[in-house]
Amino acid sequence: MSYKGKLKSQLHEVADGYNLYADLYEKSHEYLDSFERDVIFTFLGRLKDKKVLDVGCGAGRLTKFLKNEGADVYVTDISEEMLKIVQKKVAGVKAYQAPMNKLPFEDNTFDIVTAAFVIVHLETLEASFEEVYRVLKPGGFFIVTNVNQRKPPRLKTKEGEKFVIKSEYHRPEAVVEALEGCFFAIEKNEFVFADGAWINQIIKARK
Repeated sequence: MSYKGKLKSQLHEVADGYNLYADLYEKSHEYLDSFERDVIFTFLGRLKDKKVLDVGCGAGRLTKFLKNEGADVYVTDISEEMLKIVQKKVAGVKAYQAPMNKLPFEDNTFDIVTAAFVIVHLETLEASFEEVYRVLKPGGFFIVTNVNQRKPPRLKTKEGEKFVIKSEYHRPEAVVEALEGCFFAIEKNEFVFADGAWINQIIKARK
């Protein structure tokens, strides 16, 4: 039996789950940083005056860095509660509630798009990658992370209710294939390891 069968009553769709967990998620930044080891920040390079979209911004962990580095930052998330946290924490960002496969922006809008800890919640990748490609300017780049998570973690609310948020596992080669199928050129494809196993794949792909 899959985890979905075992925990059916505790399984939440992504938006509902993060609305429920938003306040506690904000406290997990140090843990999430450990999955990246600063690779994503190295890939970003100079950000001053760049127009950047942080897709699935969560509680603003990456958003705050982008803003502090001088970027003109836009964010999207499907969780209303997460967006409330970001807007309180990072002044001057433009926030939109939207899924990754339906971004509310014109073609060729952004210099950079980021998506950290997002695709683990996508059943399929192509439609979302096509949207990112569409909103990027020619020559712009996309940084995406693929966490090695075969089962979603069990979470707990402030009241002690245990639950999981619906998630998917994507093989590293499948992520590369999906990006290339959407006409991205892979510039960098690095892995973060812990205890001899990869825990995160971080890709920089150019339009």
